[in-house]
Amino acid sequence: MSLCNHIVLMASYNEWMNARLYEAAEKLSPQELAAYRKAFFGSLLGTLNHIVVGDTIWLKRFATHPAGHIALDPVRQLAMPSSLDQVLFADFAALSGHRKLLDNTVNEWAASLTEDDMGHVLKYTNSKGVVGHRKFSSLVLHFFNHQTHHRGQATTLLYQAGRDVGVTDLLALIPNEPEA
Repeated sequence: MSLCNHIVLMASYNEWMNARLYEAAEKLSPQELAAYRKAFFGSLLGTLNHIVVGDTIWLKRFATHPAGHIALDPVRQLAMPSSLDQVLFADFAALSGHRKLLDNTVNEWAASLTEDDMGHVLKYTNSKGVVGHRKFSSLVLHFFNHQTHHRGQATTLLYQAGRDVGVTDLLALIPNEPEA
């Protein structure tokens, strides 16, 4: 599988898992969503907002790639989050709608990537003002790894709140190959 095909798979996995998380989370009351659960970002709502914040920051950085990926135009219009723990959406329905917008954008963007895009060294500034110069392909892999990491935390928070998300493994989306 080529790197670009793997990125498309990761984008599909991202959307699939987010749909599962949000379906389980929507069954919680606003109080349960916002309840402090000793997580990195406090609550389930804080954790889901952090994933949106992280996605927005990285997608805005990716939008500076010289290829000008037009699929990222919706993200170019968004404000840059002010902190990694910023609660962009206190209302779960608004957060869910924004998550769907981001997932659609990620899928379109992933499908538009080429192998030539992957070798570019992307210059960006992190949230502490430190400038980085890293290979685009590695940053894209980090982007998906970051989502997976925090979705793992979110599934734990949901489980603690009495909601089981079910299967979360990428393996569920990897197609079987014919025997050699």
